[in-house]
Amino acid sequence: MSQENFNDLYAFVCVAQEGSFTKAAAKLNVSQSALSQTVRNLEQRMGIRLLSRTTRSVATTHAGERLFVKLAPLFEDVTQELQDINELRDCPRGLIRITTPEFAIEHVMWPGVKRFIEKYPDVTLELNADNRLVDIVGERYDAGVRLGEMLAKDMIAMPISPELRIAVTGSPKYFAENGIPLHPKDLMQHRCINWRLPTVGGMLPWEFERDGEKISIRPNNSLILNTSSAGIKAAVDGMGLFYTMEETVQAELDDGRLVRVLEEWCAPFPGFYLYYPSRHHRSQAFSLFLEEMRCKEGRCK
Repeated sequence: MSQENFNDLYAFVCVAQEGSFTKAAAKLNVSQSALSQTVRNLEQRMGIRLLSRTTRSVATTHAGERLFVKLAPLFEDVTQELQDINELRDCPRGLIRITTPEFAIEHVMWPGVKRFIEKYPDVTLELNADNRLVDIVGERYDAGVRLGEMLAKDMIAMPISPELRIAVTGSPKYFAENGIPLHPKDLMQHRCINWRLPTVGGMLPWEFERDGEKISIRPNNSLILNTSSAGIKAAVDGMGLFYTMEETVQAELDDGRLVRVLEEWCAPFPGFYLYYPSRHHRSQAFSLFLEEMRCKEGRCK
């Protein structure tokens, strides 16, 4: 392809993207008349009309739309690659925005985040703790972190943690006064501390599995919360049983303030994944962040 053809095709793509010769000309830093002539020359060489022009708008024809759909991603890739190469001349910089549950920040991501910040001090990393199922494209995040079973199918996903397990815990005083549940259905006879789901407003079901048998319990709630720290405190104070990730209560289990029950019913499930759109054009800083968070030998076992 000659340089002239390349420039003309890029001019056409810009006009189709902007829907305006005026806006495209400003983007390309050329006059509107020169840009219009460039596109006309392209149409004459191809022998087909690519754009429909009126006094108020510009739109692609059927042939123009087909050409635009093919060319636009290619020019985006070239532009991104040139940007990445230019970034190699300097230290990586820019802003990376991630939406993630608070649990994942504290128990999964923090070592990688610390290493990344130390290596690349010119990059600003924003971690937004949010338990909602966020639209990362609509809310302009570079990526999100969610459990493997909650990922959208049109995303690229990378594991950043091993499998996880749930723990059902209560204080020694609570069990001394109320007995120990031996089966998940026994929980219906106990006071329970539950979560309200931020996305739909309902209560978190307590799910169990053993030897292929699955049980979902909606326990009697003595207390409803939306933070794990408050749930742990309530359980330690004997206010009921708490259902949460085992890592969040490990310290309390180790020192005896909490006791675990129904452990054989708490099967492992897929851990956390970092995900981003399949058409995401990665900056150098984001690519380096992915590499730092990637599960490597010994980190996700």
